Amino acid sequence: MIILDSLHEFERLYRSGKKWQRCREAINNLENIRPGVFHSVGDSLVYRLASGSEKQRAEFEGHRRYFDVHYYLEGAEEIEFAAKSALHCVAPYDDETDREFFSGQGETVKVNKGSVIIFENHEACRFRPEKDVRKVILQVTIEESYFVNK
Repeated sequence: MIILDSLHEFERLYRSGKKWQRCREAINNLENIRPGVFHSVGDSLVYRLASGSEKQRAEFEGHRRYFDVHYYLEGAEEIEFAAKSALHCVAPYDDETDREFFSGQGETVKVNKGSVIIFENHEACRFRPEKDVRKVILQVTIEESYFVNK
């Protein structure tokens, strides 16, 4: 998991590559994002606005084809994360949803307003949201600008 303290730091470190440019384009579209509605930029990025406390999962969630990027607009949230190899698989990978679920224990960090978090694919995570959290959740393909299966 990569924790960046600000959007400025994200933009400075991830300024090249079409997928990262599309992330910035999505974040710059904040005033047009409606909560709970998925939006897309090309075929390599989907994003949505999450407001309030979402349902907390007991399991860790992992992905293989997409990176999750979370940009915190308001509030704070605890995130527990671990390498998939250190967890026990409780639901195998589903190619249609790009999800797999795990049980176990991980390391916990607290993130705050302004933070940008990039979840790497060798890890899985689970959230302990607070009621006032508001964030943009972006799912960006691990490939540079296209899907391999298309």
